[in-house]
Parts: sequence; C-alpha cells; structure tokens
Amino acid sequence: MDAQAALQNANHVTALVVGDVMLDAYLVGHVNRISPEAPVPIVDVHQRDRRLGGAANVAKNLIALGAKVHIAAVIGNDAAGEDIAHLFDELNVGTRALLRSDSRPTTVKTRVISNGQQLLRVDEEHTNDLEEATALALCEQCEALLDAESIDVVIFEDYNKGTLTEYGIQRLIRACQARGIKTTVDPKFRNFNAYQGVTLFKPNFKELQEGLGIAIHKNSDASLQQAVNRLMEQLDPDVAMVTLSERGVCISDKHQDQAFQRIPAFEREITDVSGAGDAVIAVASVLLASDVPVWQIAAVANLAGGLVCEKVGVVPVELERLQSEWETHREAMESLMSSK
Repeated sequence: MDAQAALQNANHVTALVVGDVMLDAYLVGHVNRISPEAPVPIVDVHQRDRRLGGAANVAKNLIALGAKVHIAAVIGNDAAGEDIAHLFDELNVGTRALLRSDSRPTTVKTRVISNGQQLLRVDEEHTNDLEEATALALCEQCEALLDAESIDVVIFEDYNKGTLTEYGIQRLIRACQARGIKTTVDPKFRNFNAYQGVTLFKPNFKELQEGLGIAIHKNSDASLQQAVNRLMEQLDPDVAMVTLSERGVCISDKHQDQAFQRIPAFEREITDVSGAGDAVIAVASVLLASDVPVWQIAAVANLAGGLVCEKVGVVPVELERLQSEWETHREAMESLMSSK
C-alpha cells in the first residue's frame, strides 16, 4: 500500500504499545524575587498541568493518526497512577494490560517553568527492572490481549525505566512471531541487544553508536553503512531505520538487494526536538502494519519527526499536515530513490 493511502486508512490499524509510561507534570508561574533562605528564585505558581509522557506519548501520536491503541505498562498505586489511567480513558486507549504495583511508584517528571523557560526538573522514579512476578504478569496480560484482540503491530518503547526487561522483551517477541504480529522498537542502551529478530528496529544515531560500542562518523555514509550492517548481523531485524537529525534517516532492509539507503531531511525551523522520536516510531509502525514500502516508511516517518520539531513542547504529529507534506515531497523523494 502507498503511504498516503495508509495514512488515510490508519483507523484500520490496531497497535499495542509496551514500555515505560510516565506522567509529565508542569508548574507554571512567575519569578519576582529571590528566596531569603537560599540564593534561588521563588516561583509564584499560577498553573498546574499533567500530561501523558514516555511510552504514553507514542500512544498519543497513534491516536492522532487515527489508529486504535492498547497500552501495556506498570504504574504505581498512587495519585499519579490514577492520573495516567484517567488520561488514557479520555483517549479511549485500552488499559487491560496496564498493571498497578504497590512496590513501584509511578514515574513523574515535574518541570518548573517561569516566563517560558524551564528552571528546574524533578524526577520521581524507580529505574530498576520489574520484579520477576510483575514482569511475568505483564507478559501474561500482553499475551492474553494478543489472543483477544486483532493486534497489527506491537511497539516496544524503551526509556530505561525498568518496564522492559530482557526476559519480557524476548518472551513478547516470541509471542508476536508465533502469531504473525509485526514488532517495532524504539530502543535505549540497557536492552539494546535483547531485541533479536524484530520487524523494525529504530535507534537514533546516539543510540546506535552506544549500542554497538563503536565510533561512527555521522557525515560519512560509508561509516553509517558499516555500522548498520553490523547492527543487522547482530540483531537480525527485517528493517533497521536510524534517525540522523539534520542528515535525515538511513534504512536497511534485509529483503532488498540494495539494502542500505540514506534519505535526506528537508530544512526546517527547529524549535524543540522533544517528542520527535515518539512521532517517528508511531508513524513508522502504522505504515509498517499497512505493508507500505520500506523507503516510504522511512521518508514519511522522518517528515513526521521534523514537523513535531517545529512545535514547542511535546506534541503529537498532525495527520493532515503530514499528509500534505508527503504529497508535496513525494515526487522528489521518488525521483531521488529511483536514481540510487
């Protein structure tokens, strides 16, 4: 299917997002004086906000595209966990595999903002791996969901907060393989080598370099190709897709004769890179589930990441804008790819 048709029919795609969900909290106010207790500003708070973050932001991007979404994660039996569950309910995200833990608090990242600038961030979290019993329960809930629902793609969204353990990752990959369900990964360093045999593996440049433990020259396609070839040998994904910021994205498809290709980025006014990776993996997963050609998956997903970077804060991709961008750039992209 063509990417434009896939975006128009994204409501036919059902995704399961597995990973580290968190609550992004904001305290917004003004600084008018310095504390007499210490040389620090006093913020007079006039606004509070709580938003879904981490893997939950991937779910928000999927919803913005029109897909149906289920979430699998572990949150605490606390007020922040209640907030997350409520926010998921508002989005109609399936929470059958959203587990509560008495021993593990919900991850909360609180940002203190004054005059449009972030003054401080306070993180409340446990980043150790899930306890064995909890990891087992999460896997069992996911497998039950895979059997009960028609899931097209499972997205592993890893923030190194402990939800995704080596045991859980490998068990769920096997469960998806046994059911013919596609898998996509947005990795971090800790579990980089646990994702053997997934359908699409999407590190950014920094994650690729750290995960492989080698120096890579970002401005050299030959160096990038060597690194991606090593990744393909090491983890054996069907597709590797590495985001390269201003250099675009490179892809390797083990089912294609011309495996390695780099697709350049279009120039943009970059305002905030927060959430770009979440938009990329969400769009790539929807297009992969719809059997879109790999080069189009990479090109459109990279467009989505660029569009998000034009906005301030963590915002989901806008479907109509993405469709318009692809329509504008498609012919040039096709010409570029056919010339390689």
